[in-house]
Amino acid sequence: MKLNQASAEIWVPDGSAEASALSRVTHLCIAAHQDDVEVMALDGILAGFGTTDGWFMAVIVTDGAGSPRQGVYADYTDGQMKALRRIEQKKAAFIGEYSAVAFLEYPSSGVKGSEDSAAKEDLKALLAATNPRVVYTHNLADKHDTHIGVALRTIAAIRELPAGKRPTKLYGCEVWRDLDWLVDCDKVIFELDAHENIAAALIGVFDSQIAGGKRYDLATLARRRANATFYQSHCVDSAQMINFGLDLTPLIQDENLDPAEYIRGFVQRFAEDVDARIKRFA
Repeated sequence: MKLNQASAEIWVPDGSAEASALSRVTHLCIAAHQDDVEVMALDGILAGFGTTDGWFMAVIVTDGAGSPRQGVYADYTDGQMKALRRIEQKKAAFIGEYSAVAFLEYPSSGVKGSEDSAAKEDLKALLAATNPRVVYTHNLADKHDTHIGVALRTIAAIRELPAGKRPTKLYGCEVWRDLDWLVDCDKVIFELDAHENIAAALIGVFDSQIAGGKRYDLATLARRRANATFYQSHCVDSAQMINFGLDLTPLIQDENLDPAEYIRGFVQRFAEDVDARIKRFA
């Protein structure tokens, strides 16, 4: 497949032909950065791990050049950091038995503006080639600008596919803002107890980020455990590890539905829940 950036790459961990690796995909994650996938889309990774009934693919939209760095990585140039982060992502793909991983290699600025359509066109081509049942991306309440840009380009790309070729589900997931604040009826629950050792290994390979000053390895697993424990106040835990998701599927079913208006509905229901509880006991 020809992608727009000269440095773009599609890598297949098990050495299968590219077309075969793409056509078998059932679960796809479209993420802004290397390691975002392993933080937010473990549900999809586990769907393809140790089985041939499901196959997971990761799409990394940006090149990773702007990541913070310290310690042994303090003097790395942007070019060296890009190369290292690609290697780390490939390690995760191998551990997680991904069907494939695509590196689109855009700068962050290339996905923040709707007027630049190159990233959207790459995403549309990959979605058409894979035809996944489930797609994961960043949630629209995330506080990272690049994550919002990627989520919006993902929605736009899916909307341009024929209705019969769109995913069955599109989920917005947790990275730079938890989704614990959603009212319970709005939460999508991903129970992630299986293969905790693999989950730890997947995030642990990103040493440039962890040793570089961000303990994503500890925080990612801690978030899942905290979500599981604090999900229900009056019930015993139903799982040990949970990620929350936000169902974005209506945005790819109704092309006239405004993303900002849609997410505002979740915020409004949260505000109403808080207000009603206070008034009930005032």
